[in-house]
Amino acid sequence: MTGLAVLLVVLSAFAHSGWNFLTKRASNPEVFTWAAAVSANVLLFPLALFLLLRDPPSLAGWGFVAATWGLHLAYFTTLSRAYRHTDLSLAYPMARGTGLVLVPILGVFLLKEHVTPLAAIGIGLVVTGIFAVSAGDLLRDGVAGLGKALRQPGVRYALATGLIIAAYSIVDKRGVAHVTPLLYMYFLTTSATLGMPLLLRSQFTRTNVIAEWRRNARLIVVSGLLQFAAYSLVLTALTVSRVSYVAPFREIGIVVGVLLGSILLNESFKRSRLLGAALIVAGATTIALAP
Repeated sequence: MTGLAVLLVVLSAFAHSGWNFLTKRASNPEVFTWAAAVSANVLLFPLALFLLLRDPPSLAGWGFVAATWGLHLAYFTTLSRAYRHTDLSLAYPMARGTGLVLVPILGVFLLKEHVTPLAAIGIGLVVTGIFAVSAGDLLRDGVAGLGKALRQPGVRYALATGLIIAAYSIVDKRGVAHVTPLLYMYFLTTSATLGMPLLLRSQFTRTNVIAEWRRNARLIVVSGLLQFAAYSLVLTALTVSRVSYVAPFREIGIVVGVLLGSILLNESFKRSRLLGAALIVAGATTIALAP
């Protein structure tokens, strides 16, 4: 990876884990996620209008915007529900890890990308680390324990989120070739703003929305800006590096997410999670050094 791509993804990892942490500690994660997206759309509308007038998307660009719009609506919905049902330090790595397993494979077969042996080793280390972080507790009781875990709503929502991550990563790698990354991200964010109230109508009563805003107004705005910054940085990195490298490397954010969940939310921090975090850092470093 280039030095610029590494810097962009590291900054993104901190921003991404930050807004996930804020979402997890919200009293109503679905409403919090939606309000954060609304905040970003309102505050950044002048920027989006300027970019739209200066460099409007092509017809193909609008097609990619529509595809990522639908995928991210599903992503915001499943992720917020995962946080409603399970720990941040479990849901976050499980969701990110499931997508990571698929992205390099899809990148090679669909985008004709080339993965060097050093990068492949790094990807393998990150995958192993994610497995240690998220699956160590689940596999403690063997197959029966895994089957029991898969019946938990939080685990199922986290796995679904991972599948969506793999899909939108491939779409967005192609999309930013047709649309300016910041404008692409703005349109992407409107998926939560416009779509989540339609899918989660039972959660979006006037009372729920007002209550969440009164409790967390400042944090909602901060989260919205972090959401926008986190993936905007990744989209920009995709214009200068391969998705097969960018997607695994950005999982360094898992380490931050696990630490935030363990230290600030008092979630369990067992040896398997410590080992997994170390492997993720080692893998991310290897990918950064890969040509």
